Amino acid sequence: MERLFTPDEANETLPLVRRIVEDILATGKLAKDIAEKHALASREVPEFDKAMKNLDELMKELEAIGCSFRDWNYEIGLVDFPAIIDGEEVLLCWRSDEPRVMYYHGVNAGYRGRRLIPGMEEAQHEGA
Repeated sequence: MERLFTPDEANETLPLVRRIVEDILATGKLAKDIAEKHALASREVPEFDKAMKNLDELMKELEAIGCSFRDWNYEIGLVDFPAIIDGEEVLLCWRSDEPRVMYYHGVNAGYRGRRLIPGMEEAQHEGA
């Protein structure tokens, strides 16, 4: 069974999650740059293979925490944490430029369905 997070539990993981996501974004950008430079031949470039292996390891680190990376363009660092809000299975949704986990969306709603977690109104205004 997958781990379920409360908003406080998700926020407690952020120092580690933030470091992993920073590494994912840097490594993902490197892989994209190599792929663009070498076009379709990138699969034969050792640096590309190394970057992809590093990305795989970093993703596994997030999975071990219980969350998952969702930004396949490697631009904003989206991470989802499984949770239950008002009896509904949801995903707490954090962006690497946000100070804390303050939003969630339905399992099938995706990023565009993000809503403020109930009780986070003050944290949103404080920028905490």
